[in-house]
Amino acid sequence: MKNKFVKVHQTAFRVRYKLFLLKEKYIDEEILKNYFRKIKEIESVRINKKAYSIIFELKSDITSKIEEILNNLTIEELLKSCEEEVAAVCVSCVSSEEPSIKGIIRASSALVTERFITNNALKATLTTAACVPLLVEGSKELLNEGLTSKVLESAAVAISIYRKDYLAANSTNAMLELGEYIEETTVHKSDDLLKELSKPNVEEAWIEKKIDDKITEILVKSENIQVGDIVVVGIGNTIPVDGHIIEGSGSVNQVSMTGEAQPVVKYRGDRVISGTIVEEGRFRIWAEHVGANTATQRIKHYIENSLNEKSSVQLKANKLANKLVPVTLGLAGVSYIFAKDFERVASILQADYSCALKLATPVAFKSTISKAGHNGIMIKGAKSIEALNSADTFVFDKTGTLTAGELEVISVESYSDKWSEDEILNLTASTEEHYFHPVAEAVVKAAKQRGFVHMHHEEVEFIVAHGVKTEVNGKSVVIGSRHFLEDDEKIDFGEHKEKIENSLKNGKTLLYVGYDGKLLGTIGLSDELRSNAKESIKKLKKLGVKNIIMLTGDTKEKALKIANELGIDEVRAELLPQDKANIVKELMAEGKKVAFVGDGINDAPALISAHVGISMSRGADIAKATADISLLKDDIAAVVEAKEYANKTMNLINNNFNATVGINSCILAGATFGVFSPIVTAVLHNGTTIGLLFNSIKGVKI
Repeated sequence: MKNKFVKVHQTAFRVRYKLFLLKEKYIDEEILKNYFRKIKEIESVRINKKAYSIIFELKSDITSKIEEILNNLTIEELLKSCEEEVAAVCVSCVSSEEPSIKGIIRASSALVTERFITNNALKATLTTAACVPLLVEGSKELLNEGLTSKVLESAAVAISIYRKDYLAANSTNAMLELGEYIEETTVHKSDDLLKELSKPNVEEAWIEKKIDDKITEILVKSENIQVGDIVVVGIGNTIPVDGHIIEGSGSVNQVSMTGEAQPVVKYRGDRVISGTIVEEGRFRIWAEHVGANTATQRIKHYIENSLNEKSSVQLKANKLANKLVPVTLGLAGVSYIFAKDFERVASILQADYSCALKLATPVAFKSTISKAGHNGIMIKGAKSIEALNSADTFVFDKTGTLTAGELEVISVESYSDKWSEDEILNLTASTEEHYFHPVAEAVVKAAKQRGFVHMHHEEVEFIVAHGVKTEVNGKSVVIGSRHFLEDDEKIDFGEHKEKIENSLKNGKTLLYVGYDGKLLGTIGLSDELRSNAKESIKKLKKLGVKNIIMLTGDTKEKALKIANELGIDEVRAELLPQDKANIVKELMAEGKKVAFVGDGINDAPALISAHVGISMSRGADIAKATADISLLKDDIAAVVEAKEYANKTMNLINNNFNATVGINSCILAGATFGVFSPIVTAVLHNGTTIGLLFNSIKGVKI
């Protein structure tokens, strides 16, 4: 559309526009209002969607600024704004309007009544009145969009009325109305499947507040919960935030978010996600993500994108459908030149490809997104399915994906006569206990098992992908990776090199502890491989994956041992966090279709760079936000399931595509050679479309 808006009227502090973006079916008025309310100079915004009208009451004249925004505004831009405000995040782009049966009643009544009328003028009046909506819609589309399937259908009915074949006109109209109703119902049902994934918001929640020097529980609106608040949740309550349990134990029903049928037992330090329900126990939860940043709200945003996003195969289907409309019209013209038969022309005009080609593909995508979501796999749109189907190279970040990510302390070594093993463990646990990453949790757990004694320390500084820094007794404490201590903090490792090498050869993951500029000791941790990792890699290869690559910061010796055990094709070891994205880009430059599977903060660049990024359920939130596919269950087999969903969905779409072209070509040939009457053509054409739609909504099974 060349003109995105037209200025209709303007006074000093009021301006009205015709905004053609409002013609879009899924544009939500509230999202549009919220988008403009952020501008300080705008007093208020009113929208009349039916009239495509938007009215601004202004505090000052900023019409040029508004017009610049209107000119560049897109649906995608509006959807992005959903992330910024809770009020705007809703499944608003799913049409809530139920398909209407009025058209079928009108057309069917005319079909039956016309049979009992003998007066031709009355027959013509009744038939024309019943077909007016179709004829008007066809005329509008011809003027606004050119030749479309609706134009051909209305032309076919108009020709039947002109020929005084009222039975054919009414039968065709009734069949078209029935077909359109079933098509709308099918698409609406596929949207409903997705809406099931969008959980209702928890309106109120109990949080702890200090009132008159006493900690008191107060009931607040969920939208008023702040990061860092302590939320109290008991039996039967839905958890309103994403966060960590700081006190309490019990079981949580996570079926709505992860697909796990059995309740999961949770303890202090465990992570909980919004939308899950407490079945037993009572928890005090530290709120890490609130409002629009919670898992349920992000899922809603992903659903909005998935409903509006068109994949390349969908665009291809739409283009082909549009190109075939002139072919159908051309055949109708040639047929009339040779046969001089308007009935044959009416038959040909109904045998178009458009409906089945344009509708079956998005319905198939929506069905898969819904089924995968109920199975704990959140797919963020049709393009993600398409990219995963074509992925021939899977790159795994080792920790938390191929391994369980549940580290356990198996040794503590002290390099100082003044510090015992328990003291080093207590020092590390005291510093790390405020963080909920796997290393910290393992250290705190081990310290408690040995009788944890807290050591006083100053404020802790967390350095992403490196470690932590603080002070104890006025002396610096640095805990983290070898790179962090040796290269960044310039701590000498030379004296203890042999001990460190022996620990690494034994397969330990080492956490290094520095105190007062010296290496104080190491804590050895072990992370077990997932029991089904080997089987999952075998299945990926059966699904057409040619290369499986593992990335790790481990030594080459340790990495190769794991790779041989799992059947991995290639290993990149001793990597720094920033190396991962570069490796992904190298593989893509070689022409490989890359899927990256990761879970850490430092995996985000690689997840974005890959053709398709897959984040594990226990991973960092930035990893989940940047990934194309987020796993809601902690199981590497879900990666295989996602690949299987993608492969089978694209196979279903291709089969539908071939069936549409093949069957409709036969119908078109039959109509061209006079084998099918207009009524028979309408029945065959609409029957094919409905059959393919039902096949799409049935979806795939894995």
